[in-house]
Amino acid sequence: MSRQHTHTSPGPRAWLGLVVILGPVLLVSMDGSILFLAMPRISQDLTPTADQALWILDVYGFAVGSLLIAFGNLGDRYGRLKLLMIGATAFGIGSAGAAFAPGPELLIVARALMGVAGATLLPSALAVLSELFADPRRRAQAIGVFAAAFAAGFAIGPVVGGILLERFWWGSVFLINLPVVALFLLLAPILLREVRATRPGRVDVLSVVSSAAGLLLVIYALKHAAAEGPSAVAVVPGLAGLALLVWFARRQRGLRHPLVDFSLFRDRVFTVAIITGLLPLAAWSATAYLAGVYLQSVLGLPVLRAALLALPGAVVLTVSCVVTPLVVARVGKRAALAVCHFSIAAGLLLLLPTAVTGGTGWYVASTVVAGVGYGISFSVVADTAVGAVPPARAGSAGAIAETSNELGNALGIALLGSLAALVFRLQGPDLAPTLGETLRLPGLAAAAAEEAKTAFATGLHVAAAVAGVLHLALGVFAVRRLSNSARTGAGIRHGAHEGRRSSTVSP
Repeated sequence: MSRQHTHTSPGPRAWLGLVVILGPVLLVSMDGSILFLAMPRISQDLTPTADQALWILDVYGFAVGSLLIAFGNLGDRYGRLKLLMIGATAFGIGSAGAAFAPGPELLIVARALMGVAGATLLPSALAVLSELFADPRRRAQAIGVFAAAFAAGFAIGPVVGGILLERFWWGSVFLINLPVVALFLLLAPILLREVRATRPGRVDVLSVVSSAAGLLLVIYALKHAAAEGPSAVAVVPGLAGLALLVWFARRQRGLRHPLVDFSLFRDRVFTVAIITGLLPLAAWSATAYLAGVYLQSVLGLPVLRAALLALPGAVVLTVSCVVTPLVVARVGKRAALAVCHFSIAAGLLLLLPTAVTGGTGWYVASTVVAGVGYGISFSVVADTAVGAVPPARAGSAGAIAETSNELGNALGIALLGSLAALVFRLQGPDLAPTLGETLRLPGLAAAAAEEAKTAFATGLHVAAAVAGVLHLALGVFAVRRLSNSARTGAGIRHGAHEGRRSSTVSP
């Protein structure tokens, strides 16, 4: 009986439900990158400081990343559809607030609200999707579509932003969210069912607060040190944040229902897959943002042309994400992870020849080559994390995967972006903290402008080189240290769908 049910094809309602779920998924991922090309325009209109500009970019990712796991647990306990509806409403309110923000402070607040709302949407959407498809094979296909949509959102964010900015003011990049949110709120109660876990446990508030506060304090310290140099203002919050994160990790081991099940990380494949969710997004977000500024402020390209130059890489990334499950079934997860990191490393290193006088060809080649690895990273992480736990914990498990993506997105701008800012501060003309502010100075000499552009390009090169070396190291690790039992993810998926006791692949 169970066997017959397993191979029953899902009805039209399941596929329509999938389409409805993909709406907020696209919005949440797209809003993590849609500002990359919009920041020069926002900086011109709202004149944020260097610190405020970075917070506008990545407060969204930090809010999403620090709360995803908590909201995954809340959805397990109180209902995933209910949380989806609340999150979509809050996301719409935050988008409207961001579109009409009169200053950088309110824009940061609105982006933070959007991030909190986004944290409610992703894990619950993935869990509701899993319940729509009883057939494991159809469920795997649906999860692949989900991962492709999430990847496509990140990839097309700058392109959509550039096209909108060509015709409208910068607030339009937020207003496009409202029709999608309205359609979701209308159709979700009709097509989706409420889902709760049978034994969800309780959400540990101290863990939520300590993880979020620890991350924010550490990132604040790194940003401040990069922008203004090391000082007590940077060191004290940084140490406090590290202490909170260490305390959070130790607390999880003693909780019956931890926010993060660290035992999953005993498996090498799972661990490398989660790192593969974090590091590629860190590299992609940092280089996409820095390259967007490079194309517009260094090379002087119009925003639409800069957006179109990002299109080939976006297409490759999305296609790579879709075909990865088929490739993994043939060559194994270890080979896929190695290809992922080596191709990203090669793509990042292709940014090094870019210069003040030209480099669009190198940029396009970089996005295309790295796009193969980025697509693999999205697909492998989603498949591994969701399949590593029983269905009752689908929300919190999906949250671990999405947390690695979102934290990677935010950490990339915060860490690699701060590294590039440090290089600019040390090698630039020392007239203003950022390239945009320097170029807007009245009476700026041509030699100073050239020096500022050269310093920014050097910062881009340093950030790309550091990320490239890290990916090379991970690629070597995947080849040498992951065992042959990582050949496919079938064991993970089968164990999860059949409710087996083991939650990871044996190393």
